[in-house]
Amino acid sequence: MMRTVLLCAAWLWASLLTWAQAPQWQEYQAPVKSSLRGLAPVSDLVCWASGSGGTWLKTEDGGLSWQMGTVAGLDTVDFRSIHAFDAQTAVVASAGQPAVIYRTEDGGKNWQKVHQEGEAAFFDAIQFVDAQRGFVLGDPIGGKWMILETLDGGRSWHFLANLPDAASGEAAFAASSSSLIADQEGLVFATGGSVARLHRYSFATQSWEVRELTDLLQGEPSQGVFAATSLLENGGLVLVGGDYLQPEYRIATALLVLGEVTIYTSEGPGGYRSGVAFLQEKNWVVAVGPTGSDYSRDGAHSWQPFSTTGYHAVKASPGGKVLWASGSQGRLAKLVY
Repeated sequence: MMRTVLLCAAWLWASLLTWAQAPQWQEYQAPVKSSLRGLAPVSDLVCWASGSGGTWLKTEDGGLSWQMGTVAGLDTVDFRSIHAFDAQTAVVASAGQPAVIYRTEDGGKNWQKVHQEGEAAFFDAIQFVDAQRGFVLGDPIGGKWMILETLDGGRSWHFLANLPDAASGEAAFAASSSSLIADQEGLVFATGGSVARLHRYSFATQSWEVRELTDLLQGEPSQGVFAATSLLENGGLVLVGGDYLQPEYRIATALLVLGEVTIYTSEGPGGYRSGVAFLQEKNWVVAVGPTGSDYSRDGAHSWQPFSTTGYHAVKASPGGKVLWASGSQGRLAKLVY
């Protein structure tokens, strides 16, 4: 009897400890009701966001207050991709038409159009390697992926010289501007639609390698990889996605890539996930989607739910100590742990 009581007490204590240590979202309500898929943390205090209705937002006090506006008066444009350098300088790219890139140097007061593509273009993600070199990923045109490069901090853009081939029906997703990763070594982007694939580009060799991601949900226009993040500790990649038309379907929605090895995470997130980020301070991986948020303490081998609030995007601030999230109806949040 005493042993049973002790075991029950130990189980209860472990459960309470796990609950107490679980992360939570500290929510902020922006002064707009836009769908916010663009997210660009600069620090623990400064974060930019962008989205539908041409909306841009910025906080400089950790989320307590938000400045906002409309990019160049374009209130019908959805700016799903944003990169910010500091509290004054940011670059946004649209999803859909017109396919445009704008830049501000005065904290959002004024925006200058720095690039525009034709009617077939659709921008999915933006990433910068450093303050000068950055990339924009766009859906395929004529069987080739669209990848734009800047070497002057986003003031001008040109096509990458070596563009990779796209499979018929293959697409990227602009759900959180997270399907592209750029670092000093090269580029990585993950796809979906007819086939889910991982594309790697080496700056050193200027060549592409492609591998199919057979363990992830794919085959339909609404399925595939929607977001990717890098695990800095071991160089691995975490890919999340699923089917946005079946947001609660949780089979084959996450994959861990370690070198040439792919590991299907059977205890995956609780459904379709559109964003994922690595919190280096805690060695956690956090995934978000319309049905809630999950986190992993073991490098994406297993996942635990911690919130039923829906978010589109999640990004880590430089230094890996703070995670920010954005979603529909002007929803913004910061992770508390």
